[in-house]
Parts: sequence; structure tokens; C-alpha cells
Amino acid sequence: MPSVDVVDETFVAVAPAVLAAEFARPAQWRGLWPDLRLEVVTDRGDQGFRWTITGALVGSMEVWLEPVLDGTVLHYFLRADPAGPDGGPAPAPWRRGMAEAIRRQRAAKAIAFACKARLERGRAPGEPPEPRVAS
Repeated sequence: MPSVDVVDETFVAVAPAVLAAEFARPAQWRGLWPDLRLEVVTDRGDQGFRWTITGALVGSMEVWLEPVLDGTVLHYFLRADPAGPDGGPAPAPWRRGMAEAIRRQRAAKAIAFACKARLERGRAPGEPPEPRVAS
């Protein structure tokens, strides 16, 4: 079992394609996860991405985009261990792993809420999402 195991879900009132575009650009990954290096394992288009990660953590990360009602549930998964001296996974003691998991949970929610705020800007609560074109 990995030392850091994060699962998060956030509803965003936009189409999956719009949300997928937020995660599709490798140039943007450094801003979202500055201490991680990502390599795409699976590009599922409008359904999201799976990456292997190295850097501060070694493991896997996934963004799964599930169409629900008039929007998308952004599912986020991070399963990793801290990097050891050789760059490979080095399982952390329980307290350190828990502290890192909490830090990563907060970061995941901040990313999700930033996407939500930007993509839903101008939409009144209860109103359907605006049709937007993914860029």
C-alpha cells in the first residue's frame, strides 16, 4: 500500500471536454504539480488521463472525468511513495505519509476549486452551464 493515497471528487458544471482541456497541456502540469514530473500512461480524451509520476513522489496519478447531469465529476487519484535517494519509491513512516497525504488532498481540492471557479465564472447557481468550446 502506498504511503500517500489520495482520492477526491468535485462536480464542475461544464462538459467533460472542457474540463479535459484543463489537464491536456503538458506545459500546464508544472504549475499544477510543481514538484512532480508526469508521463502520460493513458490519454482517454474527454474521460481524462493517467500518469506515472516521479520527482518528490514516485507512483501514479489519475484524473477521471465522469459526465453527470449537466456537468462533470472530476475524480482525482494519487497513489505514491516519497522518492528515495535513488529516485525510486521509499515508503514513508505512517505519520510522515499521513502528513503528505493531507497536504496533497488540500492541493487536489485547490486545483479542482480553481478549475471550477474559472470554468463556471458568470454562471448563476442552478443555471445550466454555458456551452463552451474546448481549447
